[in-house]
Amino acid sequence: MSSRFSPAQLPRLEHPDGTPVRVLVADDEPNLTELLNMGLGMQGWSVRTASNGDEAVAAARDFRPDLCILDRMMPGLSGVEALAKIRTFAPGVPALFLTAKDSVEDRIEGLAAGGDDYVTKPFSLEEVVLRAHRLVQRSGVIAADDSQLVVGDLRMDLDSREVSRAGEEIQLTATEFDLLRYLMENPRRVISKAKILDTVWNYDFGGQVNIVELYVSYLRKKIDAGREPMIHTVRGAGYVLKPAT
Repeated sequence: MSSRFSPAQLPRLEHPDGTPVRVLVADDEPNLTELLNMGLGMQGWSVRTASNGDEAVAAARDFRPDLCILDRMMPGLSGVEALAKIRTFAPGVPALFLTAKDSVEDRIEGLAAGGDDYVTKPFSLEEVVLRAHRLVQRSGVIAADDSQLVVGDLRMDLDSREVSRAGEEIQLTATEFDLLRYLMENPRRVISKAKILDTVWNYDFGGQVNIVELYVSYLRKKIDAGREPMIHTVRGAGYVLKPAT
């Protein structure tokens, strides 16, 4: 394993409110958890460690991680079993499995069990941190550069007011931009029409939430047309923007 890693190689990530990315690392080898704690900490991330699957589940309930890095084989619950329990209360959390097994069958089994990525031991710290960074970025955490919002392949530059998806530029009106910005600042969060109306338009419009429905339809035609949809309606609750699967 290598510990040669410069955090300057990757753009810094953090939550919209400035709090650090939270990562749960669970492995029964203390030297590995210490190494990963160091490497992920160099990214400015907050790391919680566990030495077995049961500890991992308990830590996840309290810590609410943005990413889980789990050893496949641990005392008590395995990494796969721990992830299954964690996903009951944090269904969207991405997971990276660590394992000493490197057969194709084991890789497929780990991914089929809900893992988003897979690294075999011995690994380089650089590789794990890079894969972790990509998983967090794809999951919708906002880039630390305050001028950039990133959710999946959707990007917004707040300074230039440029928006693109998968590298293709998207032209938005001022109101469409403000609405999309609010959704991108709250990825994977269901937001009610009333809350959108109050935040984006700053007043009640006499309760005419249909203005929200209208502008969401405008956005969908520009953001989702011909692509995997990112803007979803949650019936009776509102709207949610999340990376395309």
